[in-house]
Amino acid sequence: MVSNKEVRQKMNRISRAFQIFLFTVIPAVPSMSQERDADSLVREADSLRHSYEFVHSVALYRQALEMEEDSLKRIAIEDLKLQGENGANMTEYVYRPKVVARHMCSTDDFFLYYPMEDRSWRQVPNVLDTVAGHPFAKAVYFPEGLEEVYYSAPDENGVRNIWRTELGDSLWSIPALLNEQVTSTGDEVYPLVSADGKSMYFSSNGLYGMGGYDLYVSTWDEETGDWGIPVNMGFPYSSPYDDFLYYDTPDGRYSVFASNRGCPADSINVYVLEYDNMPIHGRVKDMSVLREIMELVPEIPDDDTEGDEVPEMPESAELQRYRTKVNEVRSLRDSIYAYGVALDEIRSKYAATDDFLEKQDLGKEITRREAAIPQMNDSLSKAAAELQSIEMEFLFNGVVIDINKVNEEADRVIVPKNIDYSFVKMNMGDSLVMNIEQPEPEFDYTFMVLPEGRFALDNTLPEGIVYQIQIFSLTRPATIRDIKGLSPVFLHMTPSGRYTYAVGLFRAYSDALSHLNTVRRRGFKGAYIVAFKDGEPINVNTARRQE
Repeated sequence: MVSNKEVRQKMNRISRAFQIFLFTVIPAVPSMSQERDADSLVREADSLRHSYEFVHSVALYRQALEMEEDSLKRIAIEDLKLQGENGANMTEYVYRPKVVARHMCSTDDFFLYYPMEDRSWRQVPNVLDTVAGHPFAKAVYFPEGLEEVYYSAPDENGVRNIWRTELGDSLWSIPALLNEQVTSTGDEVYPLVSADGKSMYFSSNGLYGMGGYDLYVSTWDEETGDWGIPVNMGFPYSSPYDDFLYYDTPDGRYSVFASNRGCPADSINVYVLEYDNMPIHGRVKDMSVLREIMELVPEIPDDDTEGDEVPEMPESAELQRYRTKVNEVRSLRDSIYAYGVALDEIRSKYAATDDFLEKQDLGKEITRREAAIPQMNDSLSKAAAELQSIEMEFLFNGVVIDINKVNEEADRVIVPKNIDYSFVKMNMGDSLVMNIEQPEPEFDYTFMVLPEGRFALDNTLPEGIVYQIQIFSLTRPATIRDIKGLSPVFLHMTPSGRYTYAVGLFRAYSDALSHLNTVRRRGFKGAYIVAFKDGEPINVNTARRQE
């Protein structure tokens, strides 16, 4: 009798073999004339890049550049070649995660399948993101009680950037764009800050990447008080396809992200991985191996090895707290054990290799990992002490618990082959209602005639040649009524203490001249043009010559 697991494994092997046959065994077939134009080379290179054959794709992009004469097309091909080169570079640092689960869903609501608080996503358009229609940016993460929001929204040029606003006493602050390091010429979407506030994960199609939307992490810099340079998260999180919304679950068990690699149009896979706080990255030379890693196929328990289901314990606040702490202790213990096994493997490699550079890299990795062990042991000691404290509290209050059942359930949860992860679709949150602080309107220094005149907020003149139309000089300050609807009117104090007023800021004499009669018709028949250079008055003819 063939188990489901064996069938799935055989199907996966056939699928991978077929992909390898398509992309690596069959050579590129030229046209009947043995010549290919630049466009066909680019299409073939794109196919190779999407199958992770980055080196081969770069070679074809270079051939296309040699053939292409159109300057705009050459720029586009250069960008594609750079993506292929980036992908090749990132094969030096590949992480192999343990995949728990995978679920295909619609790009319209894939974020609702994340293990987050219910109703924590708000539909676009809303008060923060007013523009609908983006193929991927469909909602803003805004759970109840949040006092600092990071979100994606278009700037004045229609490019999506990451913005931030925080709640004050009663109003949300004016949304501010994040620094230039996090801002690119492309779109940034789905920003999410870690629970400790030290890391921000987001997707971008404009930063260093291998095509499509890649996943990035930026770390909070305490010294500068700002977010640092984003780092591409690399394989298997980023790919030549579109990858979004990295999230570590609060219980420290899972890492979740989404990608449309291998999906039909308008669909996306949500991947659940075992959380690894000390991931080991290594070089992958064989692209068929990389393709297998990037498929992220969940481990399926053998049907014949599944034991009886452990009955769930009756829920209560005390038991739930105790069970959570047991899981934490067991998880920390198992993590330390696995960490030690991995460290021993690295030490074995270090002892076996004769390559100087490899030995040097392995030595650094051993030192780095050994330095983390005391902190991990300290975390385990603290968790164990808290667990013992709960047990003493139960003993004092006469609470009776079945330790064997607790341990059985802990085993069922911790052991990877017995993890039974269920995807639950959350509900969309209510329409977003926020009272946002309004920016002070900027003063318009364009020459205008208004129902009510306006004095300039700042009488400082800009550098360079500037013309104005002087309207009058008084021994007292002028009133709004005096300037008869003109705007903007500037005040210049003379050495004798007179109040001299002029209207407009004109960079060309012809512009000032074109508005002179308008000013005179407002009742200022004696108005005339004056000139300034770097804020100092000069002769008009001199200014015109210099202009």
